[in-house]
Amino acid sequence: MATQEANGPEAQGGERATARRALLGAAVLGAGGAVLGLPGTARAGDRHGGGYRSLPKPTIIGHRGASGYRPEHTFGSYQLALDLGADVIEAGDLVPTRDGHLVCRHEPEIGGTTDVAAHPEFAGRRTTKVLDGVSTTGWFTEDFTLAELKTLRAVERIPANRPHNTLYDRRWEIPTFEEVLRWQDEQTRKRGKQVWIYPETKHPTYFRALGLGLEERVARLLRKHGKDRKDSPVILQSFEPSSIQRLDKLVGNPLAVLLSGAGTRPWDFVSTGDPRTVADLITPAGLRWIASFAQGIGPTLDLIIPKDADGRLTEPTTLVADAHHAGLILHPYTLRNENPFLPADFRKGTDPTGYGDAFGAFRTYFATGIDGVFSDNADTALLARADFLAR
Repeated sequence: MATQEANGPEAQGGERATARRALLGAAVLGAGGAVLGLPGTARAGDRHGGGYRSLPKPTIIGHRGASGYRPEHTFGSYQLALDLGADVIEAGDLVPTRDGHLVCRHEPEIGGTTDVAAHPEFAGRRTTKVLDGVSTTGWFTEDFTLAELKTLRAVERIPANRPHNTLYDRRWEIPTFEEVLRWQDEQTRKRGKQVWIYPETKHPTYFRALGLGLEERVARLLRKHGKDRKDSPVILQSFEPSSIQRLDKLVGNPLAVLLSGAGTRPWDFVSTGDPRTVADLITPAGLRWIASFAQGIGPTLDLIIPKDADGRLTEPTTLVADAHHAGLILHPYTLRNENPFLPADFRKGTDPTGYGDAFGAFRTYFATGIDGVFSDNADTALLARADFLAR
């Protein structure tokens, strides 16, 4: 899932200590929410027979796992998100290897999410490519075989904001999508309730041009594992509507179109000369068009409540009501606990690693009627949901 990230300055050490203590308490409550029977939590024994609309509301989606606490898109991150109580795990952002396997990385460029730079045998693979119109330098998954990628280990992507996550650098390898599907089955058996995942096709137009089409590979694996039906516990998402349209013809899974800033254009629109922007897609007519092939949207939070020039929240838009009127659910992205990622209204101090008033932010966004949210901090999100539903 794409993100809007920033840097920000320092909060007081006492605030950090308070935030960490709150985190520990939240972890205990989040992990035990199903046992305690908190409002909106799934209980052991629940299955996926009701499909995606049977998920608790607001649905808490572990963004790349529990990436507030572990390097993202690792089994350490996915496992912790489940332990904390997330309803759905975003596992993962799917990109291909040179030999056609799907692996879970935030982007095809892996210089910032693996230790590839420390591998002299791969020094010659560093290159510059144009990725969706942007010149990007680094190492790319499509230049590695799966066997080569398995020699690498994941590292924290934003250590300036999450230095504590670097403790876990190089602990886990890069997971494949097929490994994720097997892990999902294993965790479902162990936990006695259905585990849901929410993978994303990354840069599908770019990879199709390389002869590495994503959608067919995703569909093939879902069919192999019996997870290609409308009630399957796998929601598929993409920033490119044409990828979702293609998936709609290949599988029966629930589908969601991701939406970034209002003035942006999906890359498949750019590549085909479609003049529409995201602003066009969030009109009633645009939402009806999306609803003709998808069941939901994943808008950036700024499309739900815009910010002013100072980063403070303004008035909510009509997007929630308009999407619901079109029959679509909304799972916006991404709520994080750290100051730089929160609206200015909810920051505490200026420490880029310090926690702000995340509970206040969750409460504000939940009040708009969203159906769920992606969060790096599932435990915080679950406590916020319990508070919101208990009002």
